[in-house]
Amino acid sequence: MAVRAGAEAGGGAGAEVPELEGGSLLGSLLDLKADSLGTYLRARARHGDVVRITAGPPGLRAELYCVFSAEGAQRVLATESANFRKDNPFYQEIRESFGNGLLTSQDEDYLRQRRLVQPLFTRKRVDGYADAVAAETASTLAGWEERGDAVVDVGEQMTHLALRAVARILFGTDVDATVDVVDRCFPVITEYVLRRGYSPANVPRGWPTPGNRRAAAAMEELYAVCDGIISARRDAPDGQGAGGEDLLTLLAAAQSGDDAGFDAAELRDQVLIFLLAGHETTATSLAFALHLLGRHPEEQARAREEVSRVLGDRTPQAADLDRLPYLTQVLKEAMRLYPAAPVIGREAVAATVIDGHTVPAGATVILAPWVTHRHPRYWSDPDRFDPGRFAPEAEAARPRYAWFPFGGGPRACIGQHFSMLESVIALAMVLRAYEFEAVDTEVPVSAGITLRTTGPARCRIRRVRP
Repeated sequence: MAVRAGAEAGGGAGAEVPELEGGSLLGSLLDLKADSLGTYLRARARHGDVVRITAGPPGLRAELYCVFSAEGAQRVLATESANFRKDNPFYQEIRESFGNGLLTSQDEDYLRQRRLVQPLFTRKRVDGYADAVAAETASTLAGWEERGDAVVDVGEQMTHLALRAVARILFGTDVDATVDVVDRCFPVITEYVLRRGYSPANVPRGWPTPGNRRAAAAMEELYAVCDGIISARRDAPDGQGAGGEDLLTLLAAAQSGDDAGFDAAELRDQVLIFLLAGHETTATSLAFALHLLGRHPEEQARAREEVSRVLGDRTPQAADLDRLPYLTQVLKEAMRLYPAAPVIGREAVAATVIDGHTVPAGATVILAPWVTHRHPRYWSDPDRFDPGRFAPEAEAARPRYAWFPFGGGPRACIGQHFSMLESVIALAMVLRAYEFEAVDTEVPVSAGITLRTTGPARCRIRRVRP
């Protein structure tokens, strides 16, 4: 009955979803563990835009219903978003480790949080963070100045830059107290979340296993530094100790109609999610933009010429985003090839027909920007780096969800303007100062909470001579 009702809502009865071939005992579990992104690409190439992948031993087997078309992504994220929830085990593991912030909350919790936080992410408010981004970029460049012509891992460098920038915007003057702890604790917690999120069965978190104890110690240290800053901020007299009007101060003061403000635990949850999503996503975009330009000198020269012509020697401001269209196209193309969120998961509430196939109630639904961004229906020669794909006329000719690095619909990333602001300002300053030549022609990656490099992304840097 549920299938029939859902199918009618989705546009008639659908065909059975084809299954990707896997082993008789474990299905595609080993393939997903070894290379999940490659497995999703292979599934689309063999079976089309809706494919079922099974993984795990009998009795513990998971079924993933993968949707690869732009039209299907729009259905899941936007037009029928109420039917697709963040109820899968992976989101639950993130929730238990990084808190119930905007990324993981649902229903009234999410709506209340969004009402409280939305005024802090208006374009005007976010534009005010441009100076902090420029200051942290200048600090990174000053560190490179001491190296001269050298080889740097742009993945490591951009992660450090993005983390310092988001910590400065969140905490004002309390940057150093946070960055070292995040650098040390985030990898431990992230690896723990991934291992549990993709495992068919887990022991309780409270059991004293080595993995549980390592993760608990990292969470305790991370929570403590955030709680300490929040407590000190709340105890300080108005206008003192905040290092300016940073985001934490604004979050602590947030009110919206009848909504009560955040308590200390809720504040910590928001801070942790902003630290996680706010630095890893931007770092990925910046690192791959630089590495791709390091492999494509003509595009790099064109981007540098635009930056020099528009900015001269002055520090970029928020208003310069609209004046740097080619640099923005470079970033969008880097985000197409290397989306920071390469896989997005949901759970279907009711059965729905997507692209002619019935996805049953309760199904784990996988969207994969990594695959849709390479779909030959929307992208010619999809593995080629071509910023011209994002010229206005080319963008207008594509379906809306052929490119969705920030998700979409009512739960689209609230920080997407901040990410673009930070990325354009940082990339402009870095390209104006340095030339890049890729040392590693390919950078291996895997899907974690965000896209992760599993090898170096090295470039030789040379100071641009006047």
